[in-house]
Amino acid sequence: MLFTLLITFVIVQRLFELFVAKRNEKWMLSRGAYEVGALHYPVMVAMHIGFFVTLILEVLILDRPLSSIWIPLLSLFIFAQIIRFWCLFSLGKYWNTKIIILPGADVVRKGPYRFFRHPNYLIVTIELLVLPLIFNAFGTLFIYFILNIWMLSIRIPVEERALREATNYSQLFSLK
Repeated sequence: MLFTLLITFVIVQRLFELFVAKRNEKWMLSRGAYEVGALHYPVMVAMHIGFFVTLILEVLILDRPLSSIWIPLLSLFIFAQIIRFWCLFSLGKYWNTKIIILPGADVVRKGPYRFFRHPNYLIVTIELLVLPLIFNAFGTLFIYFILNIWMLSIRIPVEERALREATNYSQLFSLK
C-alpha cells in the first residue's frame, strides 16, 4: 500500500513538473532564451523513467519488504519534497527540467539557491537513494546511484558553462 501511494505520488509530481517546465520553457524562449545540453536531455529522461520502472519491478517481482528504518527514510523523502518545491517556487518561471538559458538574466539567488548552486540536483540524488532504501531495492539503488553520478558529471558542467557565458553567474560565484 505504501509503495503504491508513494510511487503514484512521485509519478504524478513528475508529470506536474513536466507541465510546469513546458510552460516555463515557452515563456523563456519567447524572450530569447535557448537550450543547452539537448543531446543529454533524452538520456536523462530515459534514466529517470528507467529508475521508476526498475524500482517498481524490483519491489513487486522480488517482493521487497519495507526497510526496518522506513519511517526516518520516509521523513527524509518528505523533507526533500519540501526543498524540491522551495526550488521550484524560488526559480519561478526560470525553473525547468531542461537547461534553458536566458541571456543577460540575473541568476536567482533566493530560497535554497542562497546556500547551494544546484539544490535541485541534490534533491534528485536524495530521492534516488531514499526511495529504493525505503523498500530494500538495493539493485535499483546501486544502478541509479551510479547513473545519476554519471549524468550529473555531464549536466552540471554544461549548465555552469552556459550560465557563465550568458548571465551574471561568474560574478556571483567568482568562477574562472
